[in-house]
Parts: sequence; structure tokens; C-alpha cells
Amino acid sequence: MPAANPFIHDSVLLRKVVELFEPVEDGTIVDATTGAGGHSLALAEARPGRRLLCLDQDPDALAAARERLAGLGDRVRFAHTRFDHLPDVVTEADRPIRGVLFDLGVSSPQFDRGERGFSYRHDGPLDMRMDPSSDGPTAADLVNGLPANELARLLRHHGDERFADRVARAIVAARPVTATVQLAEIVRDAIPAAPRRTGGHPAKRTFQALRIAVNDEAAVLDAGLDAALDLVAPGGRVAVITFHSGEDRAVKRRFRLAETGGCTCPTGLPCACGAVREFRLLKRGGWTPTPDELHANPRSASARLRAVEKLRTPDTPEVRS
Repeated sequence: MPAANPFIHDSVLLRKVVELFEPVEDGTIVDATTGAGGHSLALAEARPGRRLLCLDQDPDALAAARERLAGLGDRVRFAHTRFDHLPDVVTEADRPIRGVLFDLGVSSPQFDRGERGFSYRHDGPLDMRMDPSSDGPTAADLVNGLPANELARLLRHHGDERFADRVARAIVAARPVTATVQLAEIVRDAIPAAPRRTGGHPAKRTFQALRIAVNDEAAVLDAGLDAALDLVAPGGRVAVITFHSGEDRAVKRRFRLAETGGCTCPTGLPCACGAVREFRLLKRGGWTPTPDELHANPRSASARLRAVEKLRTPDTPEVRS
């Protein structure tokens, strides 16, 4: 890891995360997206009897976290893996799992290192793999290999790109596309002048969509949430920080299902379908960064934190809300 560019990342909503997990009993907290270890360190310092299981698929991030959390000794264990593999890495020694934290998206070091290929501002190869050691497809494989109609569908589905067809045709016409700045310029030129003057960089949605597709983020998130909700002990909590609307909708939908127990009864009527509720939502709508946090870390502007708590005694919903 280059000394001139250390893996340093400001943990978003740090104080609120610590506050959310404060009521849970001692046991293991899973940091499913450890990054540089900021959330993990704060959670460990808040409760001396707490253990940590730290996961990350980025080897650079995990190396930074190992160094940062070295003082915790045997209170922390690390696993180089995606969080949808959580059931495979939890051992009996880790139980009970008192909480699981997901901090989704891309960290500042990943954005700022051109060689990772995540950023339209720093030139580098079109990679975008969270784990650069994996043999999965890169962004270059997608932009150079997909037919225009499939590429457009990807941009619409994962990036809400309203000019998806125009962007896809421009990319196909410019092949081979191998570098981030090259792609950013193609996208910029494909979008009409008036829309590209508002809403941030015109390539933002395209880069987001490619990153999600490269890392299969939607499927991984669904599987990871299911695993966390299954593994957490009664009284424990699952919390998720999202950074774009697609992620947030997926978390909201899964937490809503957990809160209602899958009740299918009409809204406003007593539950008669036999659903069993195992979780309660800790706040409707979730939490967002404070003005002070936004000032210190402008990249946190789109962050939203949602959390649920597993009930100690599952119950039947009285009224479908």
C-alpha cells in the first residue's frame, strides 16, 4: 500500500451507530463492511466486553483495519470475504451475534485511487471490482462486451440514467473503452447540454450502475441482509448505512418485511394470516448526517441509516399498518 496514499476513511454517522448499538448486551458485533475500521474501533471502545468480527472483500481495507485495530488483541477477528458469505465465517466462538452493521457503497480511498477505476475524476483502468484479486468481470468487460440494449438496461436499472440509450450507443461507438476519464468524457458528450449542467457530474449515474453490476451488489445485499437477520440474537440489532436510492429501497423493503413478519392482510385490519413478527423498526425513515457531519465530510450527504431490533419474544401483528 503506497505510503503517500494511505487507506484513510471518515466513518459516516459514527456517533449514531455507537448510540444504536449501546443498548445491546455484550457479545459479537459483525462489521460487515469494515473499511479502515472506524466504526469497529468506536464500537469496541464503547463496550470493553464486546467482541468484533470484521469482514471486507477489499484486501487493502482489511490490511488498514488490522493495523488500526491491532490494540484490541483477541477481541477482534478478521475475514477477507463478501458479507453475503457471513454464515460461512461465523463460528460458535462468535456467538451470540448481538449486532450487524453494513456501511454500503465505496470508501473515499477507493474513489481517490485512480488504479481502482471507481472514479470519473481520477484516470485509471476501468476496473471497479471491490476485491481486485477476484476473477469476476471488470467495468471494462461490461462496457466493451455488452450489446447496446443490454448496456442501456443496466444503466437504467442500476443508475436511473434517463439518457441510458444515448449513453449506451455512444459507448459502443467509441469501443474499445479502457480508462475512467475516457468513459466519463464519452458519457458527458452523450448527454444533452442542459441536463448535464445540473445534478453533479454527468457520468455519476453511469459509474454507479457499472460498479453495482460489476460487484453484483443488489444480490449480495439481499443475501447479506437475510443472513444478518437470521444470525442476530434476540435483543440484537441490524443497522445499514446506504448511499443511493436503490440500496435504500432494498433495505427499507427487507426491514419492512422483517417488521411485519410478511403479513399480507389489508392495511388497517387485524392480522389474520398467521404472520409472526420477529423485529421492530427503530425509526421510520432512518437517520441522516447532522449539519456538523456534512460540513466535515461532504461525501456523507446522501447517507441514510436504518436499523431494526430482533424481538426477544416473537409476536403476531395486531393491526396491519
